Amino acid sequence: MAEEGTKSGSVCPQESENVETVNGNEEAADETLSKRQRKKLLKQQKWEEERELRKQRRKERKQQRRMQRQNHQEEEEGGDVQSAKKRPRREVTPSSLRLVVDCSFDDLMLIKDVRKLHKQIQRCYAENRRALHPVQFILSSLGGQLKQSMDEKDKGWVNWKDITIKTEHYSEVVAKEELVYLTSDSPNVLSELDQSKAYVIGGLVDHNHHKGITFERAKELGIDHAQLPLSSFVKMNSRKVLAVNHVFEIILAYLEKGSWQEAFFTVLPQRKGAVAVDQDETNTQDKEEDDSDSDSDADTQDQTEKKA
Repeated sequence: MAEEGTKSGSVCPQESENVETVNGNEEAADETLSKRQRKKLLKQQKWEEERELRKQRRKERKQQRRMQRQNHQEEEEGGDVQSAKKRPRREVTPSSLRLVVDCSFDDLMLIKDVRKLHKQIQRCYAENRRALHPVQFILSSLGGQLKQSMDEKDKGWVNWKDITIKTEHYSEVVAKEELVYLTSDSPNVLSELDQSKAYVIGGLVDHNHHKGITFERAKELGIDHAQLPLSSFVKMNSRKVLAVNHVFEIILAYLEKGSWQEAFFTVLPQRKGAVAVDQDETNTQDKEEDDSDSDSDADTQDQTEKKA
């Protein structure tokens, strides 16, 4: 038994040699490391030890940013509510006047022009929704390329509000005696709008390929026709034919302002070169006077030279 105790309490000479060898190797490794390497090793150990601390700090910073964003959003919402209270709300009074966009010219247009018409109709819808006196908007004869374009480019059109969309022709939707076709070829000039009428705008983008077609269609159907009093108030560098949305917006502006001139100059784009008729006449008169003065000066100079 004593021998066994002696054996268990003693360390094997071979094991002792192994431990000494390992310790010796570690000391040798430490001795072989340069000062820079030891510094780098210590830095890495410290980095590993502080991993959890860094994680906790990141979490706190993230939480702090979230709180700041939330507070900022609440301040903005509070500001919007206050500013909304300060801003006087415009009283919207719907008009009983009807505006019809006639889309029965689909087969006369190229697809690129159909897409332009689609954009013009979108503009009409948007302007009517924000107008002070929105009209009763009717879209008639919808189908073909135009409907296809709307389905592809603007699927939300099926949810449009405050608009009547029909596949039927406008003459089947509104009584003929209530219709007035707006066309620049008509000899009749509008002086004011009749709230009981439905004014039709030709949904055609054709670059003058089918000049006068809307006027001819109106005569064929035996309905009234007229043109906006554009020439009475505005002189333009370009042709008098306006885009669908321009006609639509001019009528909305007239309903709000009660003045054709204000309506025209509010809507017409600058590229049209629109100038007020009285201003243009004044400029012409000034030019004629300048020319006359130049002629008089020239005559006087001739007479002086002859006398000399």
